[in-house]
Amino acid sequence: MAGKNSGDNRTRTSVSIFIIAGLCCFFYLLGAWQRSGFGKGDSIAVAVTKTAGENCDILPNLNFETRHAGEAGGTDESEEVEELKPCDPQYTDYTPCQDQKRAMTFPRENMNYRERHCPPQEEKLHCLIPAPKGYVTPFPWPKSRDYVPYANAPYKSLTVEKAIQNWVQYEGNVFRFPGGGTQFPQGADKYIDQLASVVPIENGTVRTALDTGCGVASWGAYLWKRNVIAMSFAPRDSHEAQVQFALERGVPAVIGVLGTIKMPYPSKAFDMAHCSRCLIPWGAADGILMMEVDRVLRPGGYWVLSGPPINWKVNFKAWQRPKEDLEEEQRKIEEAAKLLCWEKISEKGETAIWQKRKDSASCRSAQENSAARVCKPSDPDSVCSILLRNRFPLEHAKKVQYANLNCLGGRKFSKYAGQSICHNLIRFSGLGCVHIVSILKIKLMADPLFLPLWFRYNKMEMCITPNNGNGGDESLKPFPERLYAVPPRIANGLVSGVSVAKYQEDSKKWKKHVSAYKKINKLLDTGRYRNIMDMNAGLGGFAAALHSPKFWVMNVMPTIAEKNTLGVVFERGLIGIYHDWCEAFSTYPRTYDLIHASGLFSLYKDKCEFEDILLEMDRILRPEGAVILRDNVDVLIKVKKIIGGMRWNFKLMDHEDGPLVPEKILVAVKQYWTLGDTNSTSS
Repeated sequence: MAGKNSGDNRTRTSVSIFIIAGLCCFFYLLGAWQRSGFGKGDSIAVAVTKTAGENCDILPNLNFETRHAGEAGGTDESEEVEELKPCDPQYTDYTPCQDQKRAMTFPRENMNYRERHCPPQEEKLHCLIPAPKGYVTPFPWPKSRDYVPYANAPYKSLTVEKAIQNWVQYEGNVFRFPGGGTQFPQGADKYIDQLASVVPIENGTVRTALDTGCGVASWGAYLWKRNVIAMSFAPRDSHEAQVQFALERGVPAVIGVLGTIKMPYPSKAFDMAHCSRCLIPWGAADGILMMEVDRVLRPGGYWVLSGPPINWKVNFKAWQRPKEDLEEEQRKIEEAAKLLCWEKISEKGETAIWQKRKDSASCRSAQENSAARVCKPSDPDSVCSILLRNRFPLEHAKKVQYANLNCLGGRKFSKYAGQSICHNLIRFSGLGCVHIVSILKIKLMADPLFLPLWFRYNKMEMCITPNNGNGGDESLKPFPERLYAVPPRIANGLVSGVSVAKYQEDSKKWKKHVSAYKKINKLLDTGRYRNIMDMNAGLGGFAAALHSPKFWVMNVMPTIAEKNTLGVVFERGLIGIYHDWCEAFSTYPRTYDLIHASGLFSLYKDKCEFEDILLEMDRILRPEGAVILRDNVDVLIKVKKIIGGMRWNFKLMDHEDGPLVPEKILVAVKQYWTLGDTNSTSS
């Protein structure tokens, strides 16, 4: 009898487990259906799914890590975690793509050696960049604008070289930044007041600004309180650590130079561009550098030039330069500005201001014997390209065929019968940028027989970018209204696959995601994190939902993204940059307080090593900085395996909609450790 009861119990238990498993599967499918947005039972389905999710934990050994196994496959948790070691102390301030030794092997002409030159795969470091001894968390904003701990960037050279110009002073264990500069001896505030008497800085018309040759970025630092966000750049070590100081102060900045290649920004991105004694030869090469500024400047935007050669008649002796040279330099600048249809609206002292006309096409057509060449129809947001050659002659090919890969805007590429033809056309049709080491792994090519010939960042062009195409700037709202207004590029249907409705849906989704993040990390709203990066920005929804005067977000558009939406990000009054995460970012180590990445590792799966991306994240993240990753669970399991050896504390969490959603969230904090430490400590 007992045996019979035991058998019955086993049967009932098996049936119960089978029924519960069946119900869980049913409610999982029901939850997926309700999230698709179809039908009238959405609210009911949400409630049912929630209930089902709460009760499914009675199944023994249910592990969500393998529940949604897809292409990535499972991960053997028994595998040993590789512990990544600290790098040699010489790499404390290592910038891989602006390495000084490598730079000196490139030509100095047109600042080529100061541009990005990244190491090949075999030369990449596979170790953790150490913080200097005594490193401390930067002061909170706005104190960080004026004070930087000496231990974080122990370089005193600027305090000597720029002592008269009042850039920076060394006081005890901190650097003090009084807000001075070469062209604003009375301080950045007074200088900006002077500009504001001409440029509408205070009313939200000017929101995004570009500071070329920024020094320690005091101009951008003092614009912040006027609700203007400046993207500042300067080359690595023309003055030691200037960009590093800018980021330690909490000011947006990247290592960069105006040389031979296009700036990594979309067309019509900035409301104002600025040069304060930036030492850029604007009149050289028939004004090609001014043409590149014109490409990224919005119609109606402003260009400010402060310092030589402006007002050379009064200052040539003080500048210790021949007046004939200065006169010729200004003549070339004025000539280029006229060609670009920029109107000089002010010249006072050593500062001149031009405004880019909104109707430059009619202006240009009215110019007699105009030397201006308008760029041929193409994507003005294009910053780089790659040329491919077929392995074997294709059908109907005369000799060999070449292809220009388009990876930023989609999955198309064009074939050309000869290299010379392609070479001429690639300047106008190259839309994307892929690291040449990874090209054979990329699944964007329709023809698997193509081989890479070379990869390049697109060169600047001796032509003028037309105003038409890429949005109607007359409809751009003042900030902060433009943060959630429909961007012109979307309103005009210029972003394939993104309608007004989808844009609004994306904004709602990111408000929901950010709300969940704030529950996970309660420091998000406190100002603890000043410099924030979104590694896969999309439409800028994360930055918009998080927006606060306490911090700023660097929105990065991966160059292999399916849609090129960085122009939309700028039209929202945010800033960002194009970048390929198979390479190092143009910044110093320890310059970001929080890094966010949604879908990034799925995007780069099979394109470059996850370890390389994670090591780059570790390089640019401050000790005790935070990371938020959102991705498919199978991908995050692989990521989790690597960061287990990276001195990060981390936790894998369910999606805010519950455990049945295959997308998960991984949160992490980088442990505090410095040069010579044998042990690290968690925050």
